[in-house]
Amino acid sequence: MNIIGIIISAASISGGILLAMSTLDKWDGEKDYFKKIGSYLTPYNTIIGGALLAIGVIYFGARGILNSIIAIAAGLLLLINVLGKVPAVGEFLVKASKALIPFQVGIGLASLVVGVLGLISAF
Repeated sequence: MNIIGIIISAASISGGILLAMSTLDKWDGEKDYFKKIGSYLTPYNTIIGGALLAIGVIYFGARGILNSIIAIAAGLLLLINVLGKVPAVGEFLVKASKALIPFQVGIGLASLVVGVLGLISAF
């Protein structure tokens, strides 16, 4: 059992749920299962986004380049309100994050799938 892998997978699943909540809520029907999870995760939006961005940068290529790119994109989307405060590169990061907004649901679903597969492979 790999603890780092479980943490990365949990962050990917949480970020994926937050990013793809509109589509997941439609798929869920009247149960509102994902809406309840999303309302619980929303206060931790910045923490999850920071974890995904850091994981994507630190482990770039170690867990697969595609996994790292998905983690970085999900982190940028979740941190869109905070990135402007970063000195020197904040403006660039905000532009990159805004460029990813049309792909938010796709990145969220990809992050969710990567997280679930990572969780399965951790055991």
